[in-house]
Amino acid sequence: MPKEHVNPASLFASVQYGFSQVVVASGAKTVFISGQTAWNVDKQIVGRNLGEQAKQALRNVKMAVEAAGGNLADIVSLRIYIVHHGEQTLEAVGRALRDTFATNPPTSTWIGVASLAVPEFLIEIEATAVLE
Repeated sequence: MPKEHVNPASLFASVQYGFSQVVVASGAKTVFISGQTAWNVDKQIVGRNLGEQAKQALRNVKMAVEAAGGNLADIVSLRIYIVHHGEQTLEAVGRALRDTFATNPPTSTWIGVASLAVPEFLIEIEATAVLE
C-alpha cells in the first residue's frame, strides 16, 4: 500500500517547512534508522554549520534506508535533535529537509538539546521507514 501524506487544513501548513503533519503507512517491513550525524564513512565531520551538517546527516539517512532495501520515499518519520535549537535554526534545517524530500515529506519532531555525542555535532537525525 502506498503511503498517504495527510496535511489537514485544521493544522498549520507544514510542507513548506519540510515535513507532513501525518503519514499513514503499511508495508511488509519497518526499518528503524539510528541517529545519523555529519560524519562521513571515515568519521570526519562534513560541514561547519548547521545547514551543511543537516545535509550530510540526511545523506547518511538516505544511505541507511537504501542499505535496508528502501529509498527516501519509504521514510515516514524523522526525529531531529538540534544543538541549541531555536528560531535561528529553523531555516537551515527546513531547507535541508525540503531539498531532500521534495515531495511527500515524512513527519518530523524537532528536539532542542544542549549537546550530542561529539562536541562538534550540531544535528542528529533518526528515521523510521516502511517498505513494501
